[in-house]
Amino acid sequence: MSTADQIGRLRSALAGHYTLEGEIGRGGMSVVYRARDMRLDRDVAVKVLRPELTVALGADRFLREIQIAARLQHPHILPLHESGEVDGLFYYVMPFVAGESLRARLTEHGPLSVPEAVRIAREIGSALTYAHEQGFIHRDVKPENILLSSGLAMIADFGIAQALVHAGLSPLTDSGVVVGTPGYMSPEQSAGSTRLDARTDIYSLGCVIYEMLTGQPPFTGAT
Repeated sequence: MSTADQIGRLRSALAGHYTLEGEIGRGGMSVVYRARDMRLDRDVAVKVLRPELTVALGADRFLREIQIAARLQHPHILPLHESGEVDGLFYYVMPFVAGESLRARLTEHGPLSVPEAVRIAREIGSALTYAHEQGFIHRDVKPENILLSSGLAMIADFGIAQALVHAGLSPLTDSGVVVGTPGYMSPEQSAGSTRLDARTDIYSLGCVIYEMLTGQPPFTGAT
């Protein structure tokens, strides 16, 4: 499905609640659109899963996992407003963050100062600790999923990787979609283990900290 087709279907399905304003990002698992919540008069981000993932997940599993993830309430976790399925597209709605991702910051400015890197690490670490206490593992901690706004760091995308794993998909799915990001995966996650715990997120955060201080992840080779 082309981007034009997808946004056209979304606009029609969400008309009356959300007004889509255009694509603002895409990754291996989803496309993100900026939108306006007409009912609550606020800017939001609508994330839509790739079609091959909707087939692997199924609507019931996707909605269940997102509803569970929406219970996470922490100042450094990007909250989820709503989720749903429309016309074969799975989506969820988050606040629109008027800032930038850690990836954008690193790309534009290079390594961070030690005080800023420590602050971000502490804030994301506190969010992960809270999530782990609630039984959640993120599985995809990376600069792209860390948002910076008004002097605060927030981590996004809780729920999607967990839903894929619960669907029985390995780190590299049959559709070619990677559950996780190779440069930040723990060794056990890279090996395809399904018995992951909080330590895999801690490892990934360690890779992010290394990159914040040096400007590149600890491992940059092809293998």
